[in-house]
Amino acid sequence: MLSRRTVCRVIYADTDNMGIAYYANYLKWFEIGRTEMLRSLGFSYKDIEAKGIFLPVSEAFCKYIFPARYDDILTIETTPDSSVKAGMKFDYAIFNQEDRLIAKGYTKHPFVNADGKVVRPPKFLTDLINILR
Repeated sequence: MLSRRTVCRVIYADTDNMGIAYYANYLKWFEIGRTEMLRSLGFSYKDIEAKGIFLPVSEAFCKYIFPARYDDILTIETTPDSSVKAGMKFDYAIFNQEDRLIAKGYTKHPFVNADGKVVRPPKFLTDLINILR
């Protein structure tokens, strides 16, 4: 199964006054992983949206295992889940610089048009889905 690893750093603005990453930032890091995976395959969200297709998050889950701290270097591992038939699902694992798993989770995304109506993916997206599977 195709998987992509992306590296980012926990910046000061991501933390509370104890230097621990605020919980909502994990979803931001999931988005970074997903965006960079698509970009590595030649598709940016900007390109997809320019063709009239949007991928909103319809479901998100995060299991927090160990805190991320200010200045940690994180590796976000993003893997598409090929079991989802309508839309896309991505699984994530975030590791710190000691390669310790700190969080894992997933996001689900339907295909919608500019009016927010669920649609079948156009050919360029079905081709992308086939690459991801």
